[in-house]
Amino acid sequence: MNDLQKALSDIGSIRREMAQSTQFRGYGPATLVATSAFAGLAAAAQAIWIPDPPMHMRRYLSLWLLTAVVSVALTGWQMYRRTRRMHSGLSNEMLRMAVEQFLPALGAGLLMTIVFTYCVPGVIWIVPGLWQVVFSVGIFSSCRFLPRPMAAAGAWYLLSGLAILALGDARALAPWTMGLGFGVGQMMVAAVLYLSAQEDAR
Repeated sequence: MNDLQKALSDIGSIRREMAQSTQFRGYGPATLVATSAFAGLAAAAQAIWIPDPPMHMRRYLSLWLLTAVVSVALTGWQMYRRTRRMHSGLSNEMLRMAVEQFLPALGAGLLMTIVFTYCVPGVIWIVPGLWQVVFSVGIFSSCRFLPRPMAAAGAWYLLSGLAILALGDARALAPWTMGLGFGVGQMMVAAVLYLSAQEDAR
């Protein structure tokens, strides 16, 4: 029985090593384009229904958190299906690795949002820039198993987030800060994935 357990453990280790050395193909360009469109639609909705975000922070946060939840749900569903198809035997390991790389950044962003909302609401304007900086950390963490040019998307999110933080006041809550930041960022991610798939197909 011990030999069987050791053999199963060795097989699991080999599968994990294979997953770590394999480029992840679970993200689909079309889905990322859709999340970019969601960011644009949310920015338009904010401009119409929340013209003064500092006075309606709950509405502002609800709009963007809902957009994030829908985007993550769509990406997760598509990632699960695509990984099953593209990675077949290694799909479980590849999915686990992808989630482990990005989940800490998402969790940190959510927890910091809660802290700022309930403990220091006077600096809640920091949230849009903070989200983008945290998102860049998630992308950089995932770069080792994604196409190399993906680092450019991570750099965009980092620079965009820092530029928004540099505004230093409620201007950071304007619709364009999130719409442009995530809209362009997700389009860059989609473009990198699409071009990489085209090169692999040659």
